[in-house]
Amino acid sequence: MRISIVLPAYNEEKLIGATLQVAHSAREAFTSLGWESEVIVCDNNSTDRTGELARAAGAKVVFEPVNQIARARNSGAAAATGDWLIFVDADSHVNRELLADVAEVIRDGRHLAGGCTLRLDHAPRWTLLFVHGWTTISRCAHWAAGSFIFVEATAFRTVGGFNQELYATEEIDLSQRLNRLARQRKLKPMRILTRHPLLTSGRKAHLYTPWEHVRFMLKTALSLGRALNRRDACPIWYDGRR
Repeated sequence: MRISIVLPAYNEEKLIGATLQVAHSAREAFTSLGWESEVIVCDNNSTDRTGELARAAGAKVVFEPVNQIARARNSGAAAATGDWLIFVDADSHVNRELLADVAEVIRDGRHLAGGCTLRLDHAPRWTLLFVHGWTTISRCAHWAAGSFIFVEATAFRTVGGFNQELYATEEIDLSQRLNRLARQRKLKPMRILTRHPLLTSGRKAHLYTPWEHVRFMLKTALSLGRALNRRDACPIWYDGRR
């Protein structure tokens, strides 16, 4: 068995070193089973030293010139050689216990994909409402958060990867298509792991006000989702604040 950990990264020179250090350590969960693994960073047209630092930290680095999360993840996946893919955001710290849980799901053989619950690092208290709400939706709908998705490589390619028409919520779209494929194959829907939450950055809660988050959700709802097809309508991901 071979596992590919794929990290999309845009101007993440402040965080990429620590993220990769933690990821390399967590891979012991696979090594202990005799599995091989690799770490791939997709430099999504960064203007800082993200690619250079990732390469120095031992990651395989590929380049995606179009600044879009879906494209970055797909480009990283295209370079991957694993039987399973794990997508982790560049501001998130994956732990050994979480990867051990992923290995259990893979060995069980009843799921094509999965995700996990989240824990925000140094986030204000108001974000707890959003995290709790997302956790409930994620577990009930079997949708994975974009900061951590694991998926069988052949299934990922069968459904066409991440939808490059979307500038946000591409993880929900992928989850829905993978769940449909699982039903067709008489397998279980995406498994949302809960024992060892992923530690992910709460920086968006500091960089953007609660009103900016609410305004984005209102615009998305009022446009019936069409705003998600425009980069300028998704500033929380694309206006460059770091």
